[in-house]
Amino acid sequence: MESLAGFAPAPTTVIVRPSRSRVSKKWKNAGLRAKLDDEEDDPQYRTAIYRASLRFQETLRPEPLFVDAYAGCFISPNIQMDMKHHLHRYCLATKYIDDKLLSTMKNIDGLKQVVLLTDGMDTRPYRLSWPTSTIIFHISPERVFKRAAQKLEDVGAKIPRSCLLLHVPLESSDLQEILHSRGFNGNRPSIWVFQGLPVMTLASFEEILFIISSLAMKGCLFLGELPTWLAETEVGIKSNTNRWIDQLFMSRGFRIDMISYNEVARNLGKEPAPGDYKNILFVAEHLRFSDDQMETWRREFQRVDEDGDEEGFEEL
Repeated sequence: MESLAGFAPAPTTVIVRPSRSRVSKKWKNAGLRAKLDDEEDDPQYRTAIYRASLRFQETLRPEPLFVDAYAGCFISPNIQMDMKHHLHRYCLATKYIDDKLLSTMKNIDGLKQVVLLTDGMDTRPYRLSWPTSTIIFHISPERVFKRAAQKLEDVGAKIPRSCLLLHVPLESSDLQEILHSRGFNGNRPSIWVFQGLPVMTLASFEEILFIISSLAMKGCLFLGELPTWLAETEVGIKSNTNRWIDQLFMSRGFRIDMISYNEVARNLGKEPAPGDYKNILFVAEHLRFSDDQMETWRREFQRVDEDGDEEGFEEL
């Protein structure tokens, strides 16, 4: 490829909450509003930092939806935190995705392949309780991932010993080929998460859908947050957005369900922050066979056909 970049209550995510001693008092007493260091002029890095600050804020709540013990390592000590009463929809989505991800892996035999398409500061490889032998493919901007990986190493973050984390730079000229070369197997189940990946154009997102459709087995899930501007740019009329998204996903073999943030909040007994949020929470099921599945069956049919020809020749 060219360079590019319903809700059902799920089991509670297994997490380890950091001790209060790890959270500096200045974080607790400070107001949320991120002020980046002057040197951090990369817009993708700034956006990733902002999302990390939201996860850090949620971690500090008395009863957090999730605990991200590593989000704080990305935040400059000069950033002020303004602890608001309302729950940010990004945190609702993060909780929903965490639970859906782990519950799906628990319920599907042989599901050991996870593909995260993120902003580069996703800490799921380190903070979630992964099943044994899980392989996590992390697709994200290389420069953001490298900085984040160094910070995580500095604080001693580690993935479970029995699991494997493989980074795939978003800037790669052929993501599909690189995933294959790193060991991704289209004849085995996988689950794909899309949250925070910087997508600049509709064509880029369509290319991502094409890649997932080519690699994912029939029945695999693709879930996450879709930027609303992708649909609004194409449709222009909000009332037609859902239908357009349905058609976009179905064109690549996905049946999509759009999840209400308010419904997620109600199921959790929470109240989301007021105002607009420029993302759509979704879960999509892949309805087509992967390229690897099709190739496996092609070879099997060819073998059966050749065996039949040989038997016929022997009878003659």
